[in-house]
Amino acid sequence: MKLFVPGRICLFGEHSDWAGGYRRLNADIEKGFTLICGTDQGIYAQVEPHPTSLVLTSKTPDGTQRGPYEIPMMPEALIKEAQEGGFWSYIAGVAYQFLTNYHVRGLVIDNYNTDLPIKKGLSSSAAICVLTARAFNRVYDLKLTIRGEMELAYQGEITTPSRCGRMDQGCAFGNRPVLMVFDGDRLDTKELQVEKKLHFVLVDLQAHKNTMEILNRLNRCYPFAENDLERGVQELLGPINKRIVNQAVETLVDSDGEQLGSLMNEAQDFFDHYATPACPEELESPVLHKILRYKPLEPHIWGGKGIGSQGDGTAQFVARSESDQQAVIEILARDLGLPGLKLTLQPGPKVRKALIPAAGFGTRLFPASKATKKELFPIIDQDGIAKPAILLIIEEALEAGLEEVVIIVQENDLEGFQSFFNSQITIENYNKLPRHFQEYARRILEIGRRVSFITQPAQEGFGHAVYCAKDAIGDEPFLLMLGDHLYRSTGEQSCTRQLLDAYQQHGINILGLRRTPENEIANFGTVAGVWIEDDRILNVTEFAEKPTLDYARNDLRVPGLPEEEYLTVFGMYVIKPQLFEYLEENIRNNIRERGEFQLTSALDRLRQEDGFLGLIMEGKRYDIGLPIHYLETVQTFGEN
Repeated sequence: MKLFVPGRICLFGEHSDWAGGYRRLNADIEKGFTLICGTDQGIYAQVEPHPTSLVLTSKTPDGTQRGPYEIPMMPEALIKEAQEGGFWSYIAGVAYQFLTNYHVRGLVIDNYNTDLPIKKGLSSSAAICVLTARAFNRVYDLKLTIRGEMELAYQGEITTPSRCGRMDQGCAFGNRPVLMVFDGDRLDTKELQVEKKLHFVLVDLQAHKNTMEILNRLNRCYPFAENDLERGVQELLGPINKRIVNQAVETLVDSDGEQLGSLMNEAQDFFDHYATPACPEELESPVLHKILRYKPLEPHIWGGKGIGSQGDGTAQFVARSESDQQAVIEILARDLGLPGLKLTLQPGPKVRKALIPAAGFGTRLFPASKATKKELFPIIDQDGIAKPAILLIIEEALEAGLEEVVIIVQENDLEGFQSFFNSQITIENYNKLPRHFQEYARRILEIGRRVSFITQPAQEGFGHAVYCAKDAIGDEPFLLMLGDHLYRSTGEQSCTRQLLDAYQQHGINILGLRRTPENEIANFGTVAGVWIEDDRILNVTEFAEKPTLDYARNDLRVPGLPEEEYLTVFGMYVIKPQLFEYLEENIRNNIRERGEFQLTSALDRLRQEDGFLGLIMEGKRYDIGLPIHYLETVQTFGEN
């Protein structure tokens, strides 16, 4: 599989990760607050398992090809390589941690491209550590969360002579802003989302700085301050930093570039005032300050500051627009001979389309399903109107802000579906309707303009039905809703809106979940996993389609749930388009389950290679696929 891990820039809060760690020794020290983001540049690799060794090749940013280099997957060989601090030490250090904590074999890692500047405060060493941790996790399906990958990457890096902070491993979150809070050994993270694009420029100052000396001098101010200089450093990295970072979080979410630039200028001024006297040889940084005050840049930027440990390493600017971003890069190259890198923070991919498979026969509802499709069975809504089930599902999707609904049907059923959504009833019957029904008849036609249909030529399974919509969905995330499930929120937001908001926050495939007693799980897809937000968001580690009770008891237990309770699929997912690649492979290679192309195995591969979350829904799922459940839905769905 192919992996990409970006570098990491510290937008605000440099040095506060290790400073907050001193709360272990002095509780009066303020927590560390850091706002980071992944870069647009990073490390690319193709990875696969190897039975006995690490087999490593790498192409560095200057085009140099290194390797292949082989290290036996033996503790003594890995620790020796790591502690020597050579080119392959970071990979070896992480591999040592995995070998001593998990049952793994080796890896082939072909780092075929690196466009991330090395040793410039952009955490290139952390990026290769995270990439190695992710490779072990996904190749051997170790079911680690992002936080788990970060921890193993951190432990691997400090196995080498490197003395990085925990902040560096935040590159594991990708190109997303993340607030990190450091309280002794505790680390809390919160992923953020911008409303509009923000344009940054990162500048390699091509000068010299001694990071170890900067860290050494500033660490002398901890854990207890003994003079004004040390008290000043603790004030800078404590209360001052907390205020600025929390303001920056609000500003970033609002995508206010002007205010963000102003906060960068303020943060740099405070750093110069309080930190520079602790290590003037490195932190007076004449090159950095020349660039930050360079007059020709001012019309194009809102503000800027140093990155990482500060000093003459790398600078960052908030550009006023995309064209100003390009202008800054051109001015730096033309006037100062300095290379600039673009970093653009973008809103997460918007989910615009919902997909509803409705091509099944409805075997369990025969012979009623012979007369009409189960998705067209009537349900009384809360407004007292009798609606086909699929209309309720479509209304749920459109009211959550989606733009289009794609329905998969059998070819023989296409005309009936199209007629319902696109044809008006006869004028005679229309005139017989009460006014509120006439209004709803017009609403159905309005809905129909946002509904399209795809036919499944042959009934070859749920996975095959979803694959038929590949071209209609395109290369974008989509909402998958089951045609025989209805949803009713018990909170302020609809079920669909809850799931879409969670996807926007985390940017990872996600499905709705509900707690289910064990006597019902044979009828539903069931998952196992590890909580990343207690009782709300789960890192899914396994999908099981309608498991047996014995299998569930042995393999699908979730910590914190009662013994006779499991987490089952709620009936809606937000899925990235990579799913279609996996379905296509199964169809091309005729990989079937129970004679059909199923969805569950493709979802599980997507989980393994890209990650999958589960959200405990504030709402109720109504299943109309079984007679007894349909009866319950008819009786209770319309209740307030």
